[in-house]
Amino acid sequence: MSAATEDRIHYTLPSVTELELRYVADAAAHGWGPRCYDYIQRFEADFARHLGVRHAIATSSCTGALHMGLAALGVGAGDEVILADINWIATAAPIHHLGATPVFVDVLEHSWCLDPARVAAAITPRTKAIIATHLYGNLCEMQALLELGERHGIAVVEDAAEAIGSVHHGQRAGSMGRFGSFSFHGTKSLSTGEGGMFVCNDSALFERVLALSNHGRVAGQARQFWPEAIGFKYKMSNLQAALGCAQLERIDELVGAKRRILAAYRERLGDLPLHLNSEDPGCINGCWMPTAIVDAGLGFDREALLADFKADRIDGRTFFWPLSMLPMFEPRPDNVVSYGLQGRGINLPSYHDLSEAQIDRVCAHVRRHVQGLRHG
Repeated sequence: MSAATEDRIHYTLPSVTELELRYVADAAAHGWGPRCYDYIQRFEADFARHLGVRHAIATSSCTGALHMGLAALGVGAGDEVILADINWIATAAPIHHLGATPVFVDVLEHSWCLDPARVAAAITPRTKAIIATHLYGNLCEMQALLELGERHGIAVVEDAAEAIGSVHHGQRAGSMGRFGSFSFHGTKSLSTGEGGMFVCNDSALFERVLALSNHGRVAGQARQFWPEAIGFKYKMSNLQAALGCAQLERIDELVGAKRRILAAYRERLGDLPLHLNSEDPGCINGCWMPTAIVDAGLGFDREALLADFKADRIDGRTFFWPLSMLPMFEPRPDNVVSYGLQGRGINLPSYHDLSEAQIDRVCAHVRRHVQGLRHG
């Protein structure tokens, strides 16, 4: 490895130890034939136990988990699904693929997650579901959203792609809605390279999604290659699941490292006119990706900061765009919080082995660009 590579500060990397290598090697050597699902079934059972839910289905992505879950809820043409405007496209894509309409509502300034008051105002007779995305580990106001869903007979589902390790008043993110979905992309705190998980407590919903995940074949069907419906192929491989099993055994260590890194950023940047990921009373933030939002009206030049990062071999990412800004959707400039956040937000490096010296290096650049900014 070159000195330049060693000196690079990546925005995120998976943490892989001897345990992961041993499990994957075992799956590669022995996980075939009658054992081709061994690690998948183990990963599903262990993940359900960790989350405190009845059912889990390992998938090829969080997007696939959302797609199947919404399909199993009957979301289709003519329906509307409410979601936060600040989001990654993966949350909206399944809605579009099912022929439904995504309805983008504004977010709260402090959490960057759904504003329950704006959700309530957006509900119509066509509303079929509300997707609560726990952005960057921040938690949605689940009690308010679940009450809205109960009052209107609308399913509230959780996009917990970025929220493994986050806990809302004793309940883990992803375990509170009608179903939850997770991502294990290579950037995530728990990684299988690509991959995801569908979770729920509703046994009937689980059976529908289980059949959809296997090309519409219902469990227990005696006739081989007999699907009952047109389904999907969003399955995780045994090799990926082996990696996931090892990662899950280390989940407290992995989330603990993320929380340490965010705490270090808070300590170093707390005097600046910006705020980092939120953690409301009674909640725990899994701290997937430390994100700084510079106060409005200060003339912050994010692109200049990113350019300085790049020159110093530091990776940084911009805050997610409001989806309604993208060319395939109708603009929603009335979502003033979402539209105001994007240009002021930056994701900071957060891979598990980030050192104190590297954090100092990142913060020196942030401080140089933010300290001394004034309104007007």
